[in-house]
Amino acid sequence: MKTAPEPLNYGQSLQPGERAPACYAASAIASRGRFFRESECPTRSPFQRDRDRILHASAFRRLTYKTQVFLPHEGDHFRTRLTHSLEVAQIARTVARQLRLDEDLGETIALAHDLGHSPFGHAGERALDEAMKAFGGFDHNAQSIRVVTRLERKYLAFDGLNLTWETLEGLAKHNGPVLNKNSAVAKVLRHIEAWSALDLSQWPSAEAQVASLADDVAYLSHDVDDGLRAGLISFDMLFDVPLAGPIAKEVSAIASGAEPGRAIYEVTRRMITAMVSDIVQESRRRLSALAPSDADDIRHAGRATVSFSDGLSADLLQLKRFLFKAVYHNRRVLDVMEKAEQVVRDLFAKYQADPATLPAGWRDALQGLDERHRARLACDFLAGQTDRYALSEHRRLFDVTPELG
Repeated sequence: MKTAPEPLNYGQSLQPGERAPACYAASAIASRGRFFRESECPTRSPFQRDRDRILHASAFRRLTYKTQVFLPHEGDHFRTRLTHSLEVAQIARTVARQLRLDEDLGETIALAHDLGHSPFGHAGERALDEAMKAFGGFDHNAQSIRVVTRLERKYLAFDGLNLTWETLEGLAKHNGPVLNKNSAVAKVLRHIEAWSALDLSQWPSAEAQVASLADDVAYLSHDVDDGLRAGLISFDMLFDVPLAGPIAKEVSAIASGAEPGRAIYEVTRRMITAMVSDIVQESRRRLSALAPSDADDIRHAGRATVSFSDGLSADLLQLKRFLFKAVYHNRRVLDVMEKAEQVVRDLFAKYQADPATLPAGWRDALQGLDERHRARLACDFLAGQTDRYALSEHRRLFDVTPELG
């Protein structure tokens, strides 16, 4: 008679050279569980299982053709929402390892943090939020939670991915406490809160804080990289910008005659190293001062425990202002994004006015819904579209479709 395999004792069997997670790390062993009760996996911790569910999610695959800054068809070497998420996850693992946190949870939150993004990046989000103004608006963080709790439909027993409490907490609060009880994030979590309170007014786990900062590190470095490669900015333009400027000067001095791509990568890899080192040093200082005995001490600390130093935070604010002016608000980028916003507005209006234009499964789901819920369903369908699918839909439904790029 065969017997079931013994469950792994997660976190107890370390490989040579590995260190056990610290007492303040989130624990997969003591996870607060899942909304729908499930048997544990014999080969993966709960957080590893969450990670794998995200990687196999349809919404994750669709990030391949969702805009980060430049539309995917503008060039094969620019970041997409998928490659951005992978870079965030890699940085999150590195920082979590240095701080002796649960690397799997940090990686999981990083991989999932952008699942709710609409087509065409923040331009699409603005257009959807405007279109949904009378029906509760649109927020990509709230949409990420909708994706993992409702919209993914793979399992026989439940809708969503049935992720652990800790992963849901990280998605809800990775940008910090949610103080507005009427915010989109708070509203979409009410059924989860009825099961197990997420303490939205408190800080999240250290792993969620790591994922948030890893997002900053990734997008600031790769937007400099993409901006340089696209010709929107030059090395000279960077020279007076904090963090990037001194690094660009150093690289310029040693990279004379080098291929431009090599010099650009040298700048961005040094930027990543500088930001990650700062996070680790500042966070270790804060951890030492707090002396947490468990993960809840991090949650109740009253401020971020994982953080950039004050000095680097001020420098990054200046870098962000530079990128907004030189890259995100560059006329070349704005021209494309204004057209993309029009595509999203047109599609939403069409789905609302003529539900017969929706695919059969979505049309069936509309039956019996009031106006507000019909709008949300149309929003869910549109938010899940890739850039290229949205353009294809627009060509199907309209006589003229804007040329993007």
